[in-house]
Amino acid sequence: MALAMKAQASSLISGQRRAVRPAGGRRAVVTKAALALKPPPYALDALEPHMSKQTLEFHWGKHHRAYLDNMAKQIAGTPLEDKSLEEIVVASWNGGNPTPAFNNAAQVWNHTFFWESMKPNGGGAPTGALAEAITRDFGSLDKFKEEFKAAGLTQFGSGWAWLNADKAGKLSISKTPNAVNPVVEGKTPILTCDVWEHAYYIDVQNRRPDYITTFLTSLVDWESVAARYAAATH
Repeated sequence: MALAMKAQASSLISGQRRAVRPAGGRRAVVTKAALALKPPPYALDALEPHMSKQTLEFHWGKHHRAYLDNMAKQIAGTPLEDKSLEEIVVASWNGGNPTPAFNNAAQVWNHTFFWESMKPNGGGAPTGALAEAITRDFGSLDKFKEEFKAAGLTQFGSGWAWLNADKAGKLSISKTPNAVNPVVEGKTPILTCDVWEHAYYIDVQNRRPDYITTFLTSLVDWESVAARYAAATH
């Protein structure tokens, strides 16, 4: 998996080392997954007026927390308990036949990635290699925004819109239903927008087009996206 994916996973679930003494008397070290709800990299009111504190309180504080708590229950006492978050997502995807832990594990990963795709006073335009790649692969930043927004709008029901990069640096847009993400499809995402209704209903009710436009113009953290792009292509 790409370095960007591993960095995201390790930021949420870290290894906690504990010593055990086997029958032979020698000490061995066993690594157990330590689960923690990672907060967004900004205060819950920092995205206002574009995304309200109340939305973050419910979306991160309740929905994201519930996914993490449910995942912890589902992997307890199983081999997945010792895995990184990304490993749990891929293993529970089970080649397209998801096991019960998949939806919650993937939603934990997706939401952490989403929070870290935004920043206060975001939006604007990317620079450097990412900007060049967007122009090359979509024609212009405006064309990229049109295609990305279309992916989010045409995702029926709950899901996600993604910008992905391959090892050669080529960009592509995709959409996924429910908890599915590009990681299980062998792709490397560098940006996502959550289009589940709980992501925007408090602020704009059923106006998904307005929400996605605001995300692209006022919330995207292009520096973070550029760092992911660099990691994906090296």
